[in-house]
Amino acid sequence: MNDLPRLAWRNIWRNKRRTWLTSAAIAFAAISIIFILPIQEGAYTQMIDISLRVFPGHAQVQAPGYQQQPQMYKTVDDAANLADSLRQTGHYKAVSVRAQGFALMSSANRSYGASVVGVQPQTESTVSLIPGMITEGRYLSSNDALEAVIGSALARNLRVKPGDELTLLGSAKDGSVAATIVTVAGIFRSGSNEFDRFFVEIPLGTFQGTFSMGKSAHNITILGDNPKQQSQLLKQLRQDIGREDLALLGWDQLMPGLKEGIQLDRVSGYIFYIILLAIIIFSIFNTFLMSILERTREFGLMLALGTRPYRITSIVMLESFFLTLIGLSIGTVAGIALTYYLDTIGGIPYPAEVAEQFNIPLNRMPPEITLVTIFSGPLIILVSTNLIAWIPLLRIRKLEPVEAMRTV
Repeated sequence: MNDLPRLAWRNIWRNKRRTWLTSAAIAFAAISIIFILPIQEGAYTQMIDISLRVFPGHAQVQAPGYQQQPQMYKTVDDAANLADSLRQTGHYKAVSVRAQGFALMSSANRSYGASVVGVQPQTESTVSLIPGMITEGRYLSSNDALEAVIGSALARNLRVKPGDELTLLGSAKDGSVAATIVTVAGIFRSGSNEFDRFFVEIPLGTFQGTFSMGKSAHNITILGDNPKQQSQLLKQLRQDIGREDLALLGWDQLMPGLKEGIQLDRVSGYIFYIILLAIIIFSIFNTFLMSILERTREFGLMLALGTRPYRITSIVMLESFFLTLIGLSIGTVAGIALTYYLDTIGGIPYPAEVAEQFNIPLNRMPPEITLVTIFSGPLIILVSTNLIAWIPLLRIRKLEPVEAMRTV
């Protein structure tokens, strides 16, 4: 058996043109998957991170049932002190307290409904990108200031600018009328016209006073190190809180549409990979089928001389393995080099108009380099191409020596 690898290696170079063409096809597939998969996963991670940091965060602490039916009376009591205790653990990247309600926002001549969120100005910038999205004016200054930041579309609809006053009218926690007058401190643009049309932030202290909230709030927003480590984050959060009367929600519960959208996009990516693999597998299949057909007389002679069929099939399988290995070696090295180069420069740059339109805070899409994203593609190619090579081998097992030697 020791001579089989040597024979197989020699055989694949009997037709150098075919060997290099097949290896090039395999290398192209490996480079494509190694390059595209980390970029795809990196894009998902960045999409999740940016979407979550615009508002919901990686996780939230809420009163039970608030996510399903947001109502003013479903609150987290003494939320600020609980948030302080979570910060002191050092287990979280950022922690901030919020309260949320709906109100009618009125300018001098126009009125529009809006989602009003009370935030802690000192900590909101650590969990949200909105403070960095201010295009006019400034962000909120203090926890009790009578001021607001509003979305650009809402500002346009209300025809207000920084320095103008807005009247806020809503329903308080105790059922009374919540009303106050706030000054527009700043206008932000998130890149989502729908979000910018209905979103308003005011200081948490102002919100609590206006809506009769006392020291309670509706959620504590948590930012972890990585949104993909959601289960570990929630487990740690439950341990640190030490209470069972509060609901802990991960980002997939806060934004189920985002998770579903990524899953749908993954399916389209998998379809591309399947088509690419099908092309490569067909190429390998065609190569070995032609090789076996051309060597039918050779195989017949070997059988007539007493060579067992399993030795012939072993040689051909080794040829398939070596041929695939050549292409994968070239493709894997080139793919890894290209991917790591992209990583060193920060990833693929976004077109300037796209970054500006959607207000993307990062100007590049970095690849996500892991063992799975780098080596899963080459491994699948190696296994699938060697499995498909078994189909032409069935012809060898059915060969009759005399008939095979008569083949021209």
